[in-house]
This record gives sequence, structure tokens and C-alpha cells, in this order.
Amino acid sequence: MHTKQLVAIPPLTPERAARFDALQEKLAPLWRLIGRTDPGGEVQDANTLIVLPSLTAEIDVPGPMHQIYEERFLFMTFLLRQPNLRMIYLTSQAIDPLVIDYYLHNLPDVTVSNARKRLFAIAPQDGSDKALVYKVLERPWFVRRIRELIPNPDRAHLVPFLTTDLERELALQLDIPMYAADPRYFALGGKSGARRLFAEEGLPHPLGVENIDDEAGFVRAIAGMREQRPALRRVITKLNQGVSGMGNAVVDLRELPAPGDAAETEAIAGRLRAMQFELPELAYDAYLQGVAAQGAIVEEMIEGDVKQSPSVQMRISPLGKVEILSTHDQMLGGPSGQSYLGAIFPADPAYSRLITREAVKIGDRFVREGIVGRFALDFLTVQRPDGDWDAYAIEVNLRKGGTTHPFLTLQYLTDGLYDPETGRFTTEQGEQRCYVASDHVESPAYRIFTADDLLDLISVHRLTFDQTCQTGVVLHMFSGVGQLGRLGVTCIHGTPERARGLYEEFVRLLDDEAARRLANP
Repeated sequence: MHTKQLVAIPPLTPERAARFDALQEKLAPLWRLIGRTDPGGEVQDANTLIVLPSLTAEIDVPGPMHQIYEERFLFMTFLLRQPNLRMIYLTSQAIDPLVIDYYLHNLPDVTVSNARKRLFAIAPQDGSDKALVYKVLERPWFVRRIRELIPNPDRAHLVPFLTTDLERELALQLDIPMYAADPRYFALGGKSGARRLFAEEGLPHPLGVENIDDEAGFVRAIAGMREQRPALRRVITKLNQGVSGMGNAVVDLRELPAPGDAAETEAIAGRLRAMQFELPELAYDAYLQGVAAQGAIVEEMIEGDVKQSPSVQMRISPLGKVEILSTHDQMLGGPSGQSYLGAIFPADPAYSRLITREAVKIGDRFVREGIVGRFALDFLTVQRPDGDWDAYAIEVNLRKGGTTHPFLTLQYLTDGLYDPETGRFTTEQGEQRCYVASDHVESPAYRIFTADDLLDLISVHRLTFDQTCQTGVVLHMFSGVGQLGRLGVTCIHGTPERARGLYEEFVRLLDDEAARRLANP
């Protein structure tokens, strides 16, 4: 959490809470009034969309990293193919016009000039390491600027990346609803809240303990788990609000004293202090500070020779309808393979229907809670000796996430749909499409490139997305490549194998071109 980034906002009095609820009630008639929604769920025609890609509750990152993550959601500009849609896109600093041109030139069915008239990319010009919503709320003049760009507040809504009290406050100041979960449900998207949900809704999930707030709590929890399962080899600790595996650590329990032994407690504490962090630079004392601030869980590390980490993406409309949007196999890395690097779409049909059946239970629960918006469930699937699969629910992400932008990029560009029964995505022309996407195409050598260089490369080598055959490469997070040596990509093709081949071709092209330029400066 961004504990150092304080913004004075009015307390949520009963009157302000009632006002926010009244604003949220506008979403349902707005949904009906439009008469249709875009394939991804955001209301389209004659509507103003305010996009707020703020990393509010994420782990602190440098200012330049905030900017590229904010630009990661520029796929939303593909909605400007709807001729009456008006979009206000917020970022910390101004977006390079080259980047905006790149997205608008990918638009089908509308001219770039027409789309540009309806896009208002505005920024408070603050490059600090604070999350975007802080930068907006700190500047009343900027909030007024946003309001001035909304022709009709009754036909407008806010689309945040995630919701905290600050996103709700911005919605109140703009006097518009937001299509996202009310922050009163924030805890349900944390690790402890998710474990409680899994237990209450009957989803298989790992043995573990939630609501831990100090080292002693970890020791007691692990001792209790070992009593239930003496053969336990490793456990994972997770900060309640950790993301992309960055709040995780692995604790090795092998060769400890037997459960109940007098030396067990001190031995567990020693193993905790030697835990392997997924974020290598993290120190144990700093980690315990995070545990005290936001709480944590510990759970068994599921063992198995063949394991996958799929996820299910869902949404709940303002009309209370639950929809399965997509499934992905996550690409993981890091010291213990828990850091999110990218995704393969769709997930393997061998277990995709299994995980969607379990995910719907949480969707139905969220409908009963009154939640709207997008969310995702992460699973761990393990293949049994008979070839079948077991699925364990791992996390709830009550927000948009790393799989949102590549899937909606595909959906907005092709007008296709995912069928959870077949596990296939089919375009409007009836053709299957798959992709491999990553936010972590990175190398120090890539700092030799500019954003313009990347666009030239994919053009010269005919890798750009082709609307005729609906295959190709779509870049994101690429404006900072010269500073960070990092970019993102979604590689779309007709089969998983061809999508993977396209991804490998793209990375190979970057590596070869970087090596050539470095050898011939």
C-alpha cells in the first residue's frame, strides 16, 4: 500500500455514502439506455468514459514505471470506433503523440481524425512516484478540468483500474458513477478475504491460515499446519494486497523437528527469517512491516510434477448478470515462479471448464453482495496420475489485471467472443484466435531503441496487426523503452502454436536488432 501518499479527503459520512450509492444506481439505467454494450462491457454510444489507470493499491514503483503502466490501458481507445463515444484518458504525464497515433491507426471502421476529436488525453504533469489518483485529487483545478470535459454527467462514468476510497472520492467529486467494485468490498480482493470466500463457497483451496499480522502469527499458523499435515515441505506467505507475486515468499520446512517438538517453534522462526522473497531486494524486517500494515496469509505450496497457473476473468454488469469473459494460462517467473510475466490465451481446455465452474460460484456470491465490474480468479491446477486435473483456488483479483488489456485488445479489434463451454475465442468471421501476451519483454539492450524504432521494426518486418486477417503484433507500454529497456506485446494468431511462434519471432527480432546496433554504433 502507498502509506506515504496521503490525500486529505472528506470522511465517508452516511450522507456521502448514500450519495455514492445513488450515483452507482445510475449505471443500470445507463446500461439500458444505451441499448447495447461494447464486447468488453463498458457503455459506448453517446457516453463519456473517464479512464483512470491508477496503480493506487499496488507496490510502490518509480514515476516512469507508473507512466508506462498507465499507458498499458490505452487499448481502451479502441472503443473510439463507436462514433458517439467521448473518452477522457488520464495519465501522470502527457502521452507521446506517436503512441496515441499508433493506437488510433489500429481502429477499424472510423477515421483517425474523427477518433482524435473525441479523445481527451490530459495529465497533471506530475512525474513523481505517487499513484495517479493522488495526483488528480491533490489538484482541484485538474478535477474541474475533467468536469468541464463531460458534456452530460448523466451519460458519463468512471472506469478505474481498481477502486479504493480515493477512486470513490474522485467519482463523488465528478458527480458520476464508476463501473467497478465499491471499495467497501476491498478486503474481498485481498488474500485473507479470498480464502474466506473460498471456504464459504466450497471451492477447493490450499491448506492455510489467514489474518496474520506478525512473525508470531506465522509461527503459530505453520505449527498448526504441520500438525494437520506432518509431511508439509514448503509454505508460501503472502501479503494481503500483494500483486503479481511481489508480496510472496517461500518458507522451506524440510528437516524441521517433528510437529509438537519443543524445538519446533524456534526452528520455524529461523526458517521464516531465511524465507525466499519473490522480490529479491526485499528485507525480512521490511516485509514484517508490510505484514503489520496490511495483514498476510500462509498456505501450503501445492506439490505436483505437472502444474499450471490458469486464471478466469469475469464481469458483473450493472444489471446483475455474471459473465465468463476469458481464461488464461499465466506465464510466471521470478525466484520461485510466482511473479506474473504474461499470459497465454485461452487456457488449456483440459482444465478450463473445471476452473470456470468453480469461478462462477464466486461470481454468484459477488452478485449477492451487490458488486459490479471486472474481477478475476487465479487457480493452481495439478495433473493427477490418471491424466485428469485437480484445481485449487488461489486468489481473487477484484479489479482489472494483467490479463485485462490483452484480452480486450483482441476483443475490441475483432468483435469476437469467448465460449466458456468450448474454451475457444471466435471472431465475428467465425475464426479462432489465440494470443501470447507479456508486460515483461525486457533487456538492458532494448534501451538502444526509441518508441519510433519499435514501430518501424514491426512495420518493416510485417508484424503489425492486420485487420484483414486479424493477426499480428500489438504493442503496449513501449513509450519508456529507451529509459527502462522494457515494453509489452500481444501476439495474436489462429492457434496457440502460431501465437507462440509470433511472440518468439518478435522477441528474436528485438534481440537481433539490438545486437546489430550495439555492434555498429
